[in-house]
Amino acid sequence: MQTLPCILYIMRYRIHHQLVYTYPEPVQLSPQILRLHPRCDCTQTVQTWQLTLDPPPLRRYHNIALDGSTEVQVIYNQAISHWRIQMATAVVTHRQNPFDFLLDPWAVHLPIDYPQRLAQELRPYWEVPPDPVATTLAQELIMATDGQVLAFLSELNQTLYRECTHFIRPAGAPLPAGITWQQRRGACRDLTVLFMAVCRAVGLAARFVSGYHEGDPDWQHRHLHAWAEVYLPGGGWRGYDPTHGLAVNDRYVALTARPQPQDTLPVAGYILTPGVNSHLEYEIKIQGLDESFQGTSIY
Repeated sequence: MQTLPCILYIMRYRIHHQLVYTYPEPVQLSPQILRLHPRCDCTQTVQTWQLTLDPPPLRRYHNIALDGSTEVQVIYNQAISHWRIQMATAVVTHRQNPFDFLLDPWAVHLPIDYPQRLAQELRPYWEVPPDPVATTLAQELIMATDGQVLAFLSELNQTLYRECTHFIRPAGAPLPAGITWQQRRGACRDLTVLFMAVCRAVGLAARFVSGYHEGDPDWQHRHLHAWAEVYLPGGGWRGYDPTHGLAVNDRYVALTARPQPQDTLPVAGYILTPGVNSHLEYEIKIQGLDESFQGTSIY
C-alpha cells in the first residue's frame, strides 16, 4: 500500500437570502417556522450560518425536523408592521459524482420488492393516491427502459426536461402532476411534483427538496430551487432535477426534504390579525468558488 499525492476539488458557496414581509397595519403572528438552515450530511458541510431577524423575536428555538434538518421556531409577543429575515451561510458541497454508488442486487429492476421493515419506513414517501396521468407516463417509461431502475430515472429526468417548458412562478402551491404534464410547462416545484408522482407510481420512494442551485452567475435574479430525491437501496437518497435534466451533484445546496412540498416552505406560519395580508419581497445571492488543494490517496 502506498500514498500518492492528488488534487482534490471542493465547491464552496456563500449564500445570502433575504425575505421582507410588509403589512398594511401592525399584525400579530402565530409561531413561525423558518427552514433556512442548509442540511449537514455527507453531501454538504455548513461552515458558517447566521440568521438576523428584524424586529427581534421574544423567543427563538432551534429544532431538529423529521428529515434531520434544522428548523428555527420564532415567537413574537408584539404586533409588527414589517418582518425582515436575513440568512447568510457558507457551505462546502462534496458530491462531485452523483452516481458513486452500487444498487443492491434486488433493487436493479422495477418493481422493487422492498423488505418489510424498509417498506414501512419509506411508506410516507411512496404510498400516496395515484395520479392517472403520472401512472400512464410511468408505464411508458418502464417499457422504454426495460424496467431498469437507473435508466428509468434518467429517462424520466430527461423527458421532463425536454418536453416541459420551465418558467418562474414566485408564489403558489405546486400544480398537480397531471396538469403539469398535460400543459407541458411548469415551475421547478411543478416539475418536481410530477417527477415524484411518476416515481411513486412504480413504487419508488421520493421526496421534495428545497434549496439552491448554482445556476448562471450572470443571472441578475436568483430564486429558491426545488428538486426530487429518490431512495435507492445501496445508494440512499439521490437527487434528480427535472428542471435542468441533471442528477444532483455538488452544484446544489439543500435546505430540507420532506414527502410533501408544503412541509419545505422556507417560512411557515399564520397572520393572526383578521383580514390582513402580507406583501413579500425577497433577494437571493449565491457566490460559488471552485477550490482545489493538495491531498493524498492511498493505494
